[in-house]
This record gives sequence, C-alpha cells and structure tokens, in this order.
Amino acid sequence: MTINRREFLAGSAVSLAQAAAVPARAAAASQSMADVPYERKDPRIAFIGVGGRGTSLLKNILAADGKVVAICDIAEGHATRAQKLVAAANQPSPELYTRGDHDYERLVQRDDVDLVIVATPWIWHAPMAVASMEHGKHVCIEVPGVRTLEECWQIVHTSEKTRRHCTMLENCCYGYNETLVLRMAQQGKFGDLLWGEGAYLHDLREELFSNAGEGLWRRTEHTLRNGNLYPTHGLGPVANYMGINRGDSFGYIVSMSTIERGFSEYRKEHVPAGDPKWQERYKEGDFNISLIKTAKGRTITVKHDTSNPMVYSRVNTIAGTNGLFMDYPPRIYFDGQAGGEAWTTLDGFKSFEHPLWSKMGDIAKKLGGHGGMDFIMLYRLLERFRNGEAPDMDVYDAASWASVGPLSINSVAQGSAPQNFPEFLPGGGKNRKESPVGQ
Repeated sequence: MTINRREFLAGSAVSLAQAAAVPARAAAASQSMADVPYERKDPRIAFIGVGGRGTSLLKNILAADGKVVAICDIAEGHATRAQKLVAAANQPSPELYTRGDHDYERLVQRDDVDLVIVATPWIWHAPMAVASMEHGKHVCIEVPGVRTLEECWQIVHTSEKTRRHCTMLENCCYGYNETLVLRMAQQGKFGDLLWGEGAYLHDLREELFSNAGEGLWRRTEHTLRNGNLYPTHGLGPVANYMGINRGDSFGYIVSMSTIERGFSEYRKEHVPAGDPKWQERYKEGDFNISLIKTAKGRTITVKHDTSNPMVYSRVNTIAGTNGLFMDYPPRIYFDGQAGGEAWTTLDGFKSFEHPLWSKMGDIAKKLGGHGGMDFIMLYRLLERFRNGEAPDMDVYDAASWASVGPLSINSVAQGSAPQNFPEFLPGGGKNRKESPVGQ
C-alpha cells in the first residue's frame, strides 16, 4: 500500500487519538492468550497490503500451499498483480478490495477468512489488527509491529477479548544461524545467559528517499520521532535466546541517540532544489543505542542506524558463563575449547541445525526471501495452524518487542531516563516453557 505525507500525518493523529482511550491493563483482565492453540485447520488467508513486502510474503505463502481468498490494497495495480500470482498457483481468483484506505473493513467482515496478513505502512498495523480480531480472524502483522504503547495495549486487550491471536512476522527469528543458536541456548551450551546484542544497521538512504515503495511513507517516521524506530530484527532472536515472556521478562530500558546528519547530507547530494523533501526536518538521530535490563538481571543492547553508509548487520550476539556467539560474520567461542582463546565457526555445531532448515532449507533458499527465512517463517506459521498448535510467538511477544520503540523515544526525550516496561503478560510468563521456535 502507498500513502503520502499528509495522509500519513492524518492517519497517525487518528491512530493516536483512538489509542489514548486504552488503559494500561483492564481492571478485570481477560484470560491470557499464552500457549492457546490455533483451531486445527488449513487457514483461509487474506492479505492487506501487497506492495513489495506483501508480494514477497504472498509468494512464500503460495509456495507453502497457503489458500488465499482475498486481497486488499489501495493501489489497484498491486492488488491485480497479486491476484494473478494466486491464479498462477492454480487457486481460485481472490476477491479484491481496492476502494480506499478503509476497504480492509469490508474484507475482515467476510466469513470465509481465518487468517489476515498485514503488510502495510506502520500506522495501519494496529487498526487493521484490531479490526481483524474483532471480526473473528487471527492476524499477523509485519515488523516492527505497532508504534505506540497505547497500540501495544490495544492488540493485547483485543486478542484476549476476542480469543484470536495477533502475532508479529519477525522473520529474523527463523534465520539459519538464529534457529541453530537458539537450540544451543535452550540446551544450555552457553551456560547461564548473561547478555545479548541485536541491531538493525542498514543503509536505507536510497530506498527511503525514493518516490516509490517505502520512500512514500517510511522517511516520514524520521520527521516525527527520535529513538529506535525498528528494533525487532535484532531484538527478536535475542529475546528468544533469553526466554523473554517464558521465564524472564524485560524490566527497564535506557536509550540515547546521536545528532542527525545522514539524511540531511544525503538530501544535499541527491535531492534537487525545490523538491518537497527540502521542507522536511529530521528528528531521528542517526544512531540510537538502547540498553535493556531484564527481570533476571541480564542485559540486551539494541542498536539502530538506517541513515549512513555501512555494512549490513543485525549483530545477533548471545553470551553466557560457558561462551558466546557473535554474528556478522558468524563466530563462536567456548571456555576450554581446543585451540585456546580463538573464534571458531559454526561448522562444528551442525547437530543443532533446526529441523525446519534440515527439511525445508533447500526450498527456502531457492525461493529467496532474506536467505530463505521468510519461507521458513510462513511454512512454520501454517504448520502450527494446521496442526492445531499455539503460534511460536504471541501477542505478548509482539507487544513487548514493539514497545522498545516508544520506550526508547521516551527515554531519549527525557535525557536517557530509565523507562519501565509494561507488564503485558502478568508475571512475565515465569512458568511457561521455552519458545517453541527452537523445537
């Protein structure tokens, strides 16, 4: 889906006004959605948003034999292209919803949809997720989930009230290295876990200054907020390593940002005089670093920079009393290993390869999609649904991980003052089993 700056700001104001009415935690909380299984069935799927990201997800869903019955996008050309992809997969042509920003409200009223996949600009994630659940649909929202603490509570309360799941499509939790290292962590190879690091370090200047795709809306986020705007790619895997919401939980966060230079310098070199982009003022500092303390006393560092030249990295680090793993490039070290204090590769730990990668890895790599992780994520989603099992990550994970964004913004605005995490899942899931992603 596409949206211009005026529409973005208007939609953001509406979203915030609606969200402001949502309390932190209802006085009489609904029953938890933790570990609640999907009803066992082959879900009928609808897509909201089939631009670049949505189309990629659609291709992977079709490769996993997902049944697609409806498609919504305000760009009719995007919707028609997606419709042809479904037909090419020998499925009935899905119905299209292209009448404007709120046509998704008609889609979610259908009685032949079980699961809605949302891949739209971020300001639409919460209202689309809430509408889907309120009409009896499970929903998956793209990263970084939702934008405000109020929206975090919205999806939690609605999921609990409707008994429908709201999950975040955090594909990085399904990468080859991430799933292998998760299995090592869950089996105690690193000893008692102490600290981890995650990041999103990605030069997006050309993409975000384009006049198409994410350039139509994502750069606007940099004019509105200053903090970690996109935390979950790096944070999600580390949260799984540490069993966040499954024995441990986020406690508080402190955050700071550098000055802004990257976007302004790029604009000088690439944007002609008179272009409306020259009216923009960028609030987002180029580099944000946040530090999370968990209830068990561990620490997680999360970094963000999309405004400068750099080599892509999600950092992806986990350390414990027996050793540690660091990614980009992948390397591992254990206390007392042969060869002394020197990094080794993951080659000696293939026995920890995730069964999903052993079974579907070749297909995943052929399809592409961030090295195959997109297909693994969606194949796993459909597998859990078809088997009547609980999703790997639930609404409490979506809310906890997404809340790093607004909490970091609050901390930066308050001179890096600590910000406590809301208790989205009462008790932090202390008695829950570890994340099923590792199984």
